[in-house]
Amino acid sequence: MTLSEYADSEMMALDLANLLAGELRTALHQKDRVLFVVPGGTTPGPVFDALCDTDLEWDRVDVLLSDERWRPEVHIRSNTRLIRDRLLTGRAAAARYLPLYARAETPESVLAELESNIAPALPIDICLLGMGADMHTASLIPGAEGLEAALDPDAVPILAPIRARGEEEARVTLTARVLAAAINTHIVITGDRKRRAVERARHMRPVEAPVAAVLEGATVHWSPDDQAS
Repeated sequence: MTLSEYADSEMMALDLANLLAGELRTALHQKDRVLFVVPGGTTPGPVFDALCDTDLEWDRVDVLLSDERWRPEVHIRSNTRLIRDRLLTGRAAAARYLPLYARAETPESVLAELESNIAPALPIDICLLGMGADMHTASLIPGAEGLEAALDPDAVPILAPIRARGEEEARVTLTARVLAAAINTHIVITGDRKRRAVERARHMRPVEAPVAAVLEGATVHWSPDDQAS
């Protein structure tokens, strides 16, 4: 894990957007299509705002969420809604979006269909993740139903259903195996609490601190001004 520190979140958003744009360009020079994985939550929003009008071949970029709540994309809790509002706009509207939701009562009934759209795009070229103060990343949430299967490094599935305590809806997440195989991994966090959390996670098991499953080789981008995740 490498830690990059910034004076404030505005500087972090601009610098990280430039870094991601550079990695996307490099990947586009090397292959026909590039897979860009992004998180939900509010922290990456300013990064998306700075990135969406970058001049690159967005029509050759596949955008995929790291995880999604099992809600239609018009729902206020949908990560897809955020991505369409903040990233898939401007020049980036030309990117191809790979959904993590299909109209079904439960994710289990359509996981194979969703995976069939994702599999040809793997491995992940650029992976941007967030992290909660509880050391979760994507929907790899401590104590959640389905976590151990999602963390299995030998798991075949690309996606895993997750049911977190106290939440009405299920979630779908990329498995730790798929996330950890990303060629470039960035984790964006703000505030002292998350800084302390990610430092602790380095010495913990993934079942206790799921972000530990993706820290090896990752760059953590941190600014001191706190934001909601």
